[in-house]
Amino acid sequence: MKYVIVLGDGMADWPLESLGGRTALAYAKTPKMDELAAAGEIGMVHTIPDGMSPGSDTANLSVLGYDPRKYYSGRSPLEALSIGVPMKETDIALRCNLVTLSEEDGAYEERTIIDHSSGEISTEDAAILLDAVRRELETKVYKFYAGTSYRHLLIWDHGEESELTPPHDILGKKIGENLPKDEALREMMRKSYEILKDHPINVKRRENGQNPANSCWFWGAGTKPALSSFEEKTHKKGAMISAVDLLKGIAVGASMKVITVEGANGGLHTNYEGKARAAVDVLTKGGCDFVYVHLEGPDEMGHQGSIERKVQAIENLDERIIRPIADGLKAAGEDFRMLILPDHPTPVSLRTHTGDSVPYLLYDSARIQEHTWHYNEAEAVKSGRFIEKGHELIDYLFSK
Repeated sequence: MKYVIVLGDGMADWPLESLGGRTALAYAKTPKMDELAAAGEIGMVHTIPDGMSPGSDTANLSVLGYDPRKYYSGRSPLEALSIGVPMKETDIALRCNLVTLSEEDGAYEERTIIDHSSGEISTEDAAILLDAVRRELETKVYKFYAGTSYRHLLIWDHGEESELTPPHDILGKKIGENLPKDEALREMMRKSYEILKDHPINVKRRENGQNPANSCWFWGAGTKPALSSFEEKTHKKGAMISAVDLLKGIAVGASMKVITVEGANGGLHTNYEGKARAAVDVLTKGGCDFVYVHLEGPDEMGHQGSIERKVQAIENLDERIIRPIADGLKAAGEDFRMLILPDHPTPVSLRTHTGDSVPYLLYDSARIQEHTWHYNEAEAVKSGRFIEKGHELIDYLFSK
């Protein structure tokens, strides 16, 4: 038996009047997911422990079977594992987003955050911009490391862990009251704006109608993580397929195989087919029992507040990832169980995450059922199935 989790990051949503009272997931055309739901099981699962921040860090740990209350030490340290940054016990890791701030005259604190991802800037351009920041601001205490697209890292030697505001939580708002309390961090953010605003890459981006990556934004602080081995915990040899450093870092910490797919970028226009092929190959030829396929697109489109693009991301997930994985495993003669779910909702009307429960779909090729339901939030609620502790869901996948 082979096992697959396909996770559509932020795929769950709230009902929208413009979609006739449906969510993006219910509105999207998802024939393969509906086919699997009718032959399998749907229900709801609570992936974010009560009282914890509703982020992809806590939620994906939960889906992979790691209780966030026990294993979570911050988002950025997990990303540090992916980048290969060696952390000391006394280090604090912080996410360093390259964001778009408004550019009117006036104080830095009066600016508005327009885009947490700088228009999904390319990794190549972002690395050049981060290098410009590094040359001016890096010291023995503060070290910058390049990641993927707008997602980068700052390591603070003997730093202080504190609550920092995620940029996607304050889109369209003035930044002043959400800046770090630590003066050194605030000053680096102010200086990063002066370094980046007139950089040739940003001049060109404005000319092309793209959002400039004109400031660093620090958040997601945490200490060195310590995850137990996924294989020792589950007795399954697992692999991770994701374009996002956070997910790769979780996999590194859990001693899972990390598969890099060329052209996978965490955006709407990613290499869907490459991810699907890699998933089938690692299960049929790569010696793995389990693969976790993560798609960032629905979450990014939720943060952008784009209903149309979020629907497109969900439809792409259905047709270009889920269908070829299911069909590929069937063609290879493999029995498989596939679990499909979001990690958390990212409602387009809110443009950030919530801790609401999310719908799951569990399909077993060896135990075909007959139902009439479709895969979406409303029908998953009506099913009456509810898993209260998200970190127990993977045990249900493996034991069912």
